[in-house]
Amino acid sequence: MLHFENDYNKGAHPKLLQALIETNNQAQAGYGMDEYSQQAAEKIKQACACPQAEVTFLTGGTQTNQVVIDSMLSSYEGVIAAESGHVAVHEAGAIEFTGHKVLTLPTEDGKIDSTQLEDYLSDFYADGNHEHMVFPGMVYISHPTEYGTLYSKAELEALSKVCRAYSIPLFLDGARLGYGLASKESDLDLKAIAELTDVFYIGGTKLGALMGEAVVFTKSNQPKHFTTVVKQHGALLAKGRLCGVQFDAFFTDDLYLEIGRETLALAEQLKAILKEKGYRFYLDSPTNQQFIIIENHKLESLAKQVAYSFWEKYDDNHTVIRLAVSWSTTQEDIDALKVIL
Repeated sequence: MLHFENDYNKGAHPKLLQALIETNNQAQAGYGMDEYSQQAAEKIKQACACPQAEVTFLTGGTQTNQVVIDSMLSSYEGVIAAESGHVAVHEAGAIEFTGHKVLTLPTEDGKIDSTQLEDYLSDFYADGNHEHMVFPGMVYISHPTEYGTLYSKAELEALSKVCRAYSIPLFLDGARLGYGLASKESDLDLKAIAELTDVFYIGGTKLGALMGEAVVFTKSNQPKHFTTVVKQHGALLAKGRLCGVQFDAFFTDDLYLEIGRETLALAEQLKAILKEKGYRFYLDSPTNQQFIIIENHKLESLAKQVAYSFWEKYDDNHTVIRLAVSWSTTQEDIDALKVIL
C-alpha cells in the first residue's frame, strides 16, 4: 500500500528523532522552560527578524487554533475565516466550543481577499443592529490553504491593511508553512509574515515533527498570562522539551526549509505524472497537496493500492480526492505510484 493520504502518516524525521534521542537523558525544566525551547524560540525570532516576538510551543493544529483564537477574542466576538477554512470545516466545532462563532466568507481557491473583508466589516458596522450581533474580532487565514494554494505578499499586505484599519488581529495558520515557504511560486518569507500578521504559527507536525507547532505573537501582543490560558485549555505540555528539541533542530542549518524543498521536488514530480496520465485537477496547487477529480467507479480499485483522502463530492459521478506528498515520501513511492496511476 502506498500512503498519500496525508503528510503526517509516519513518526518523525530522522534528524528530529535523533535530536530527541541525544537529549533524552538530560534533566530539563518542564512546561517549555527547558533550554532547548528557549534556544528554539531565539532561533525563530532571528529567522523572523522579529526580536520582540513571543514564542510558545503547542502540540497540534486544532489545539493551537483554538487556544490562540479563544485567548484573543472577547466573549462577544467571532473569527472571520474562509468558508473552506480549517477552523470552519475540519475542526469539529472546536472554535464554537469555546463560545466564539466562525464567521465565514466565500472563497476563491481557499483564499479570502481584502475587498471581501473590507465589505464584510463595513457592512457589519453600517448595520443599525450590529450591537445585537457577533462582532468580527479577528481574521483567520491559512498559508498554504486547505487546497494547497498560497497568498502572495501583496494579498497579505492588503488583508493586513484592512485588519489594521479596523483594529482587529490577523492570524495566519501555518500548519504547512514549511511547504509554502519552499514553493517556487511564493514571494513570502518568515520576515514578511511576521511583519504583516499579529500572530501566526510555524507548523511542525506536518513537516516531520512527532508533534509540535510554534506560535509566534509578533507585536508584543501575546495575551496576558498566556501560559495560564494554555493550561486552562489542557494544552500545556509538561515535557515541553519534546517540542523545544524538535524546533531547535528545525531551525538549525535551515532544516525546516530543507525539508520543505525536498518534499516539493517530489510533489512536482507527482503533479507532472498526473498531467501525463490525463487526470483533471480540481485547482492548481503549488505545494505538497494535489487535488484531482476522479470517476467514482475508479475509487474502489485505486483504494486497494493507494491510500488517499476523500475531499469533496464533485458531482454524481465524480469525487475530488487529495494526494499529499510529505517529508516521508520517497522517490520509490513516486515511481511506484506512477505505475499504478
